[in-house]
Amino acid sequence: MRIPAHSVCTAIRDDIVAGVHERGSRLTEELLARRYGVSRVPVREALRTLEAEGFVVTRRHAGACVAEPTEQEAADLLEMRLLLEPLGAARAAQRRTEAHLKVLRGLVRLGQERARRGYGEDLRSLGGWFHETLAQACGSGALTSSLTQLRHKIAWMYAVDPLPAPTETWAEHGAIVDAVARGDGERARQTTALHTERSLALHRLRIPGQNRGSAVRPDVVRTSQHAVNTSGLST
Repeated sequence: MRIPAHSVCTAIRDDIVAGVHERGSRLTEELLARRYGVSRVPVREALRTLEAEGFVVTRRHAGACVAEPTEQEAADLLEMRLLLEPLGAARAAQRRTEAHLKVLRGLVRLGQERARRGYGEDLRSLGGWFHETLAQACGSGALTSSLTQLRHKIAWMYAVDPLPAPTETWAEHGAIVDAVARGDGERARQTTALHTERSLALHRLRIPGQNRGSAVRPDVVRTSQHAVNTSGLST
C-alpha cells in the first residue's frame, strides 16, 4: 500500500518540531524512507512541501537540510500570529457553521472544567484543538493553512511557559466563542487580539543546540495598540 506524501510530510514535520531532526542537520531521502517505512518517492514530495513551508532548505553539495531560522525570523512569526489570529476569528464570526460552534463550545466547557481541577497537561492539547477549530471556522483555506503553519513553526522555535491563570485563559476562549456565535466580527477580533497577545508573552525562544527546555524570552511582543473593550473578560 502506497503511503501518501502528506502523511510522510506530517511525520517529518512533527519530528522537526520535536527536535528529532536538529536544525542544520541533513535529511537524506534514503535514511528518511527507512525511518518512516516508505519509498523515497513520498519522502521526496514531502521534502518539497516542507521546503515551501520553511522547515527545510536545499544546500549545494549537502542537499535537503533542516532550516536554521534567525531570531528575527522567529520574532516575525509571533507578530504574524498577532495579526492573523484576530482576522481569523473575525472571519469565523461571519462564516462558522453550527458544527464549528458545537465543537468550540464543547472544548470551552471541557477546558474550563480541566482548568478548575488543575489538569495542566490536558489544557495545552485542548488549547491547540480550540485554536485549530477556530482557524477552520474562518471559511478560508488559505488563512487556515497559514495559521496552521504558524502554529507549527512557533512550536518549533519557542517553548511556552505554563499558563499562570488557566481559568482566566479559558474565560477568554469562552468570550471569543460568544462573539463568534453572535456573528460579531469586531468583538471576535478584539477579544482574540487581547488573548493572543497575552499568550505570546509566555513564549521563550529556544536556543539551538541546547536542551529543548533551554530558552530565552524574546523581546518581540509589544504593548497592544488595539482599543480593546475588556468588559466581560477576565484579565
